[in-house]
Amino acid sequence: MSQWYSGKIAHQQEQENGSLKTLTEAYLLQAVSYTDGEARLYQIAEENGIKEHQINALTPIRISDVFQHSDGEQWYLAKVVMISIDQTRSKAKEKRIVSQMAVNADNLKTALERIEVNISKYLVPTVIEGIKLTSYLDIYPESANEPENAGTEEN
Repeated sequence: MSQWYSGKIAHQQEQENGSLKTLTEAYLLQAVSYTDGEARLYQIAEENGIKEHQINALTPIRISDVFQHSDGEQWYLAKVVMISIDQTRSKAKEKRIVSQMAVNADNLKTALERIEVNISKYLVPTVIEGIKLTSYLDIYPESANEPENAGTEEN
């Protein structure tokens, strides 16, 4: 089963005045293991024409759904809480399930609207507790050859 990883690639870029500036680019990718994630980061760097680079970080991140749209330059992470009632005991108890969802959009308002549209399909009550802009340049699902994961939608 695959997992999402947050990876950072550092490389140097020559500026107009001839000096070198170190840039760090963040990517979100899906991989079956840490080793696979590292290999995919090297592949991403090669695809983007980054010759000399260093992988600064590769950390697992919990994301339940990714909603990818054809437009939208920025990536946002939304904290969504699903509320269910646990009636197994004599007293009904409210159970909160917290998940993160990623969506691309041009601004915060559009990102919020896209998350709302997608979670409106859920059968349990949901609350969006927060949404934030990320530094991810792009998101790479498990494989470019395979169809997008079940939570990915194209609009």
